[in-house]
Amino acid sequence: MNQTPAVNPSLTEQEQVRHDKRAQLIADGGEAYPITVPRTHSAAAVHAGWGHLTAGEETTDVVSVSGRVVFIRNTGKLCFATIQDGFTLDESGTRLQVMLSLAEVGEESLEAWKAQIDLGDFVSVTGRVISSKRGELSVLATDWVLASKALRPLPTLHKELGEETRVRQRYADLVARPEARDMVRLRAAVTRSIRETLYADGYLELETPVLQLIHGGAAARPFNTHLNAFDIDMTLRIALELYLKRAMVGGADRVYEIGRIFRNEGIDSSHSAEFTMLEAYQAWGDQFSIAELIKKLIQNAADAALGTRVIQTEAGEINLDGDWEWKPVYPTLAAKLGEDITPETPAERLREIATAHEVPFDPAWPAQKLIMELFGELVEPDLIQPTFVCDYPPIAQPLARPHRSDPNLIEAWDLIIGGVERGTGFSELIDPVIQRERLVAQSLKAAAGDVEAMQLDEDFLAALEFGAPPMGGLGLGMDRLIMLLTGAGIRETILFPLLKPQS
Repeated sequence: MNQTPAVNPSLTEQEQVRHDKRAQLIADGGEAYPITVPRTHSAAAVHAGWGHLTAGEETTDVVSVSGRVVFIRNTGKLCFATIQDGFTLDESGTRLQVMLSLAEVGEESLEAWKAQIDLGDFVSVTGRVISSKRGELSVLATDWVLASKALRPLPTLHKELGEETRVRQRYADLVARPEARDMVRLRAAVTRSIRETLYADGYLELETPVLQLIHGGAAARPFNTHLNAFDIDMTLRIALELYLKRAMVGGADRVYEIGRIFRNEGIDSSHSAEFTMLEAYQAWGDQFSIAELIKKLIQNAADAALGTRVIQTEAGEINLDGDWEWKPVYPTLAAKLGEDITPETPAERLREIATAHEVPFDPAWPAQKLIMELFGELVEPDLIQPTFVCDYPPIAQPLARPHRSDPNLIEAWDLIIGGVERGTGFSELIDPVIQRERLVAQSLKAAAGDVEAMQLDEDFLAALEFGAPPMGGLGLGMDRLIMLLTGAGIRETILFPLLKPQS
């Protein structure tokens, strides 16, 4: 039975054709989206089982395969198509040729294929496994069925998709580019490796609240929201730290969380408003034991994802093996500037240095903030090999322990690889009196208008007053780690990054 489908002016010509085919198929009593279709083998399994066939060799082995049509060539009595499997941790979307001949499927089935099937459709094909005359492993169909009708055309697979299209239509990107699928698989391998390493070391994986009454654990501007059930304002978390430490107070010996973090800040090639962090805390540890942990995590992740610890980057070759250097902030900055820089260096002199080196700064910044800005601009970009930048001024980390040998410093490090911060760690502050002083100072900054300052968290302080063991803690940016291993920007490493809406 034929019918004239309604024309939708909002559709492109190709989309209208596909809508018409769907409508006609249903009108003829067929199914455009059946619940199940025959499938005995994946494309990868066919390659594994029959990849040895020589050109022109045929078998009597019958299989049913299914996948998305990514190539199609219809001729008179013989039609060719390439179907693409879904991708998994071990497979990147294997392709397999299917052939439909008049002699095998009959005239009605062959004409239906030509009339109904478009690029992007999912199909199931049943037939014998053969190797074509050109040596292409194929399934010579005896039957086929449409599994899902695609109402939008695929991107042109042999043309490079623009970055904006790739990130806005990641589903199309994943179909079109093996590199996009490989990124998803690599990230999964890295995440799996991180969990396996921590599990082997006795760490408990926890889940902590995303919605929080008080934002803390980092210097960052939060996203604000409102909980209607309690009629209270809340924020999305900016760090994982404070609740994980509560668990340590309760007796957990080693804990970690891999979780989404939300910071209402700038978005660029290395920053996203939402990103993924690993935070881990180790009782009876300090900044040195936790540094060994992050080193092991990154090395194992490189092994799992790349099979090597030597990475080629735009900044040069990076070797993740061997010893990772430690560089204290003040002496390293002094060596860069060629003059003595200490915690006693006045802010006035640091402003002069910043001006001379064209480093932007706020005249209201104290000396410690100026030190961090100078170091970040003048030294960090040149730290290509893995380097623990340590002995920071206290302003850097309000949650870190005072240095064991210098009261002007804290026991904290940033891990710089390829000129970019990848992670941070410190000997955790567990003295509730000093912690209160620092959080009060932060809250005063917040009251004065500093949108990145932490708030006073009385519940967290109450937990610390129960007593916490000495501990080391680390934070590792999962997206930054993937960027290091792949050389990609953050929008490529995040599967569905936050984007500015199109007008």
